[in-house]
Amino acid sequence: MFMGGLIYTIAKDMKCFLITLICVLLVEQVFANTPVKVAVAGLSHGHVDWIFNRAGKDDIVIVGIFEPDKELADRYARHYKLDQKLFFTDLDQMLDKVKPEAVSAFGAVNDHITVVRACAPRKIHVMVEKPLATTLADAREIQSLAQKNAIHVLTNFETSWYASNQHVNNLVEEEKLGDIRKVIVNDGHQGPKEIGVSKEFLDILTDPVKNGAGALFDFGCYGANLMTWLLKGEKPLSVTAVVHQNKPAIYKEVDDEATIILQYPKAQCIIQGSWNWPFSRKDMEVYGTEGYAIAVNPTTVRQRLEEKSPEEVLKLDPRPDPYTDPFSLLAAVVSGQLKLDKNDMYELPVNVTAVEILEAAKESARLYKTIFLH
Repeated sequence: MFMGGLIYTIAKDMKCFLITLICVLLVEQVFANTPVKVAVAGLSHGHVDWIFNRAGKDDIVIVGIFEPDKELADRYARHYKLDQKLFFTDLDQMLDKVKPEAVSAFGAVNDHITVVRACAPRKIHVMVEKPLATTLADAREIQSLAQKNAIHVLTNFETSWYASNQHVNNLVEEEKLGDIRKVIVNDGHQGPKEIGVSKEFLDILTDPVKNGAGALFDFGCYGANLMTWLLKGEKPLSVTAVVHQNKPAIYKEVDDEATIILQYPKAQCIIQGSWNWPFSRKDMEVYGTEGYAIAVNPTTVRQRLEEKSPEEVLKLDPRPDPYTDPFSLLAAVVSGQLKLDKNDMYELPVNVTAVEILEAAKESARLYKTIFLH
């Protein structure tokens, strides 16, 4: 009798446990399939169109769009057949009305701080386009607000999506290249006007206040981000930069050519950002004591890991979801499905240091001298 009762009790408890487990899994599945509510802050940045061109993806839902320029807002509403009820001319009003879980900022770089100041106290996560800020003071305030209010502030770089860069970083972490000695990062294109960016985006890129600088910030930020990431957050000892206006008739207020040299205790990084190249490029060369690897494009790597072995050319698969789409990545982070490493290219530690490098580069170019950070 006792044994029968014990078996009955165990069976009953097991049934309750299984029911509870099934309920938990069902709840987790529901939350995993619930799109993250995202609001858009600004429509003037040229990369904003991507968020409206994501056919087949349902990981986010756009609940509001802040844009003070009525003509620009109407243009987007017509082009993408967007409900006028989505649009707001006041950022705070939009945040309070639609209560998004996250905001994707697509305005001027110097407006990033304004967006974070509005979102952080409301516990709303933020993703901005590169770079994080135009000044180190703004970058540090953003970091402080994020920490105080326990929100994510991510910075989106196209090179974060590249399987080639991840492969090179893996080689560094696996010590297959030895110690890093020289890194060369090349980023640029023919020029924003030459490639036909919108008037609103051109106004940002050619404004030294809104964008921080010209090619120095627009493309120099990639190298600052990548090198800080490769070195796990380490800051350079010094920053030396040279800028120039090859096309002053077009880019009157900002540089269109920039070279930055970062010196570390045992490594050097050369960052070349340009609005003067014949073709668009985003590539990185990493040379170590034991070998080298060159990320030629998003999915191609040239590498040589031994002196007696010839150079190899690798064709890689693109990064898996959610890494190929910044909005999918934002949704995964906000929903808790993805936890990024603290020194990930999207995260604040790397990007605050990247802004510190850019600010020092701007000062170096202005003073014609090397700026020491330590």
